[in-house]
Amino acid sequence: MKKIVEWYKNHVTTCIFIGLILGVLTGLFFAGRFAPVLTVTSLVGGIYMSALNMMIFPLVFCSIIVGISSIGNMRTTGKITGGAMLYFLITTGCASLIGLIVPRLIGLGKNVQIEMAEAEVEATQFTSLLDTVKTLIPSNPIKSFVEGNMLQVLVFAVIIGFTIMAVGKKAEPVYKVIESGNEICLSIIGVVMKFTPIGVFCTIVPVVESNGIGTIVSLAAALSALYIAFFAFAFIIYGFSVKAFGKMSVKEFFKAILPAALNAFGTCSSSATIPISKNCMEEKLGVSNKITSIVIPLGATVNMDAVSILMSFMIMFFANACGVHVSISLMIVILLSNVLLSVGTPGIPGGAIASFAALSTMAGLPAGVMGVYISINTLCDMGATCVNVIGDLACCAVLHNQVEVDTL
Repeated sequence: MKKIVEWYKNHVTTCIFIGLILGVLTGLFFAGRFAPVLTVTSLVGGIYMSALNMMIFPLVFCSIIVGISSIGNMRTTGKITGGAMLYFLITTGCASLIGLIVPRLIGLGKNVQIEMAEAEVEATQFTSLLDTVKTLIPSNPIKSFVEGNMLQVLVFAVIIGFTIMAVGKKAEPVYKVIESGNEICLSIIGVVMKFTPIGVFCTIVPVVESNGIGTIVSLAAALSALYIAFFAFAFIIYGFSVKAFGKMSVKEFFKAILPAALNAFGTCSSSATIPISKNCMEEKLGVSNKITSIVIPLGATVNMDAVSILMSFMIMFFANACGVHVSISLMIVILLSNVLLSVGTPGIPGGAIASFAALSTMAGLPAGVMGVYISINTLCDMGATCVNVIGDLACCAVLHNQVEVDTL
């Protein structure tokens, strides 16, 4: 039994793929034939989704506060940290712009119809960006949680996070409580995620049964477009920055970081790739340990360029497929919110699920899209994590040429 449990821990990704494939086949085979199977899968899938959604708002609130406070209290060298944050800010802006424009240009999700349950939470209403700013600060934070107003929850968390940072030692008791709450949320989510292969199987079966093979084809097309955007962004934006500002051969750079990129792709974890990333930059490219020791862990926490692309692609796909209108002003606010969410998103497999749950709520997408997204999350997460890690290492290459570490 122990060997089975150990094998499962080491092959969760494989099990998720198996669950996805079996779910698709089961949904196609039992379509309109054997109702009890669909009833059971819907029941189990519903329980899995409820367990996951249960912790989304507490996790988002606590993780953002902990993320902001921990970054502010880090012992950092000003030039390296400032340069890294500027680099990540610029590349995230580029990624958000791509995510905002490309899905609309290609009409991602149009002419696709996916039957979903009605939305449990209404989309945040936007008449103008000015009106949106007026309602950012919640007059009643508890009401924001109850009504599921994710934008106000995000702003409230940011206010608390920066205030804790400003108050300093006197706020440590509150910070420790929130930090403990964050660990509890992560622990509960971690337990739920252990059942992801089963959850993927049970959530995809009803979707495939009600929508047929067309859903699978449309999801494959969306994933193909997503991966093209991922790696075009990596080679163009990161390649340009390495060449122009890092004064390094693009070919040499990508060849040197290949082990880290492949590990990130396979494990879906930027945190687990940190040791390999440091080795690639220090041993193969001669980047100072002073730079890698700050930039790589910081990047694993705040650099979510690919996640910005992923979120916008998936939200636009599901919005178009479900007939939900997402205005440009709403998408801009969603992408800005995603930057805040990325501060607290853990660099572990499935870390983007909480972000998607929060952002899809803001967009007013039907509750059922979460089940479909979770079924393909691993496929999305592999490419996104790989690109994020490449971005961390590109930042190291740029700062290696731009910052005189010996003077720090």
